[in-house]
Amino acid sequence: MSADEKRNEQVEEELNETGQAEQADAGAEAGEAGQEGSELEVLKAKLQEYQEQALRAQAEMQNVRRRAEIDVEKAHKFALEKFVKELLPVADSLEKAVESTEGHEDAGELVASIREGVEMTLSLFMNSLKKFNVEQVNPVGEPFDPQQHEAMSMVPAPDAEPNSVVAVVQKGYLLNGRVVRPAMVVVAKAES
Repeated sequence: MSADEKRNEQVEEELNETGQAEQADAGAEAGEAGQEGSELEVLKAKLQEYQEQALRAQAEMQNVRRRAEIDVEKAHKFALEKFVKELLPVADSLEKAVESTEGHEDAGELVASIREGVEMTLSLFMNSLKKFNVEQVNPVGEPFDPQQHEAMSMVPAPDAEPNSVVAVVQKGYLLNGRVVRPAMVVVAKAES
């Protein structure tokens, strides 16, 4: 081999080594870029996950707040329920007192004045209950509603609609639309 050939081989080897080194550097840079790209994707995925968690937490807080508001509203609306239940026998007694004097108009002035006093007391009492959204349920002639009425018995009533209320044994009461005491009723039986 001549000196020129040796030089050419050395130059080729150097070029090959330089090319391999450049390729290695390019590969390393590409690997780093790939690594940076994959890290970026991981970070983006985590960011997305944390944003979703934050949205869920915010929605959950709104739901908790809304439920608490509803609970407070119900507490205000129905706080008097126990008190009203305790007063209902008083209304029943006053009504029975008025009913017991019916047909005794000829018994004298004393009975008439007592009846008048009881009627006024009952009227005043019922007006006071109405101020607090307490409604009386007297469903005579209405269809039977198991959510507001309690059937005491069923009787044949040819002149009434089947499953309608024929008589009321005890009146029911509602507080803000909620049943405090169901009306105890007698229901018309369907003819067979």
